[in-house]
Parts: sequence; C-alpha cells; structure tokens
Amino acid sequence: MANHFSALKRARQTEKRTAVNRANTSQFRTQLRKFRQALASGDKAEALKQFPATVSMIDKAVKKGTIHKNTGSRYKSRLNARLVAVK
Repeated sequence: MANHFSALKRARQTEKRTAVNRANTSQFRTQLRKFRQALASGDKAEALKQFPATVSMIDKAVKKGTIHKNTGSRYKSRLNARLVAVK
C-alpha cells in the first residue's frame, strides 16, 4: 500500500475514476446490446426508436473518453448500415 499522502490521494482518485469509467462503459454496452437485439428481432419500429439513443450514447462515450472518436464513427456507420438493411 502507498505510504505518501500524494500516493494515497492518487489511489483514491484512481478508485473513483475507475468506478465512473466502468459505469460509462456499462451504459454504452447496454445500449448497443438493446439496439442489436432490436435489429436481430427484425422489429423495424423498435430499431428506429433505439437508433437515436444508441448514437447519442456513442457520442457520449467518445466525449467522456470511453472510446476513441474514430471507433465511435465506425460504430455509428456500421449500425446505420445495418438499420438501412433492415428497412
């Protein structure tokens, strides 16, 4: 365990940030899963309803640093292509 005050503080900060990052990643993956399930079920109305929420969650993940911006763009592009294919 850390002995210096600054090291103890960094350990506390790391725990808090890890919890926040884990929560952000979990929300992001949950929303992706919901959208993919809507696509897999073939429910166009549900997929159309989930798409804006999914894109918003991807943008938030990019903004918070959970994923890289190019990764976010790739996700949005591929998900949109799958949505168009369902239509």
